[in-house]
Amino acid sequence: MTQDKETAFVVGGSGAIGHVIVARLMEHGLDVVAVGRSQVGLEALAAQCPGVRTLVADLSQDSAIERIRGAAGASPVRVVVHAPGLPVRGGVTDAAPGAIAEAVNIKCGGMLRLVRGVEDKLRRGSRLVAIGGHYGFEPSAYAVGPGVANAALPSLMRQLNLAYGARGITAHLIAPGPADTERLRKIATTRAERTGKTVDAVLEDMRNESAIKAFVTPGQVAWMVVTLLAPEADALCGSSIYFDAGRRKGLP
Repeated sequence: MTQDKETAFVVGGSGAIGHVIVARLMEHGLDVVAVGRSQVGLEALAAQCPGVRTLVADLSQDSAIERIRGAAGASPVRVVVHAPGLPVRGGVTDAAPGAIAEAVNIKCGGMLRLVRGVEDKLRRGSRLVAIGGHYGFEPSAYAVGPGVANAALPSLMRQLNLAYGARGITAHLIAPGPADTERLRKIATTRAERTGKTVDAVLEDMRNESAIKAFVTPGQVAWMVVTLLAPEADALCGSSIYFDAGRRKGLP
């Protein structure tokens, strides 16, 4: 670790979106700690992003708090990004009911564990960022766990903002629309099995739900994370940023 650098923690740093966030934060000059459950995935990330620090920790367990605290070191933490991938357990009619609790524990419980692990290293201007998802605001019958967990995140992030805002520490939710990743293909496969369509046809239908007929890219999500580091982003404290390429129909 470089002592004169501020630190960033990225949970899910070896994932399709997370590894791009890691790279962008490193380009921004931060000392990045990528957190994940898979040593193999983190080693692959380290090969792609020389200089990244890695930490094996399971954010669904309270033991992760001490592991993160131990990795934080002496430098101030500039930003934490909670971007874990959720397992695709099926839709609302066939997923095990326990899949909902599992998803909420990973997304919401994991965010709390991450924040508590770095709490004494946060400073004025630090950012608490959760990567949510479109299905939290525009539900689908085919992804019950992600839908419910991502719907809970806006409340959690506003509560964090109320708790830490007086110290100049702000919380933000980025809610990407379907992103062009392998996980999206798994969701499309589930939908295809239910509807009798091909996976490619389902993906085309999903793409056409966007006003610009596009999926969100990992690079776009990473750009938004880095943008939140600007001091002007204080004005976005507690906000949910609808990052969905024009998919959301509801108001506001």
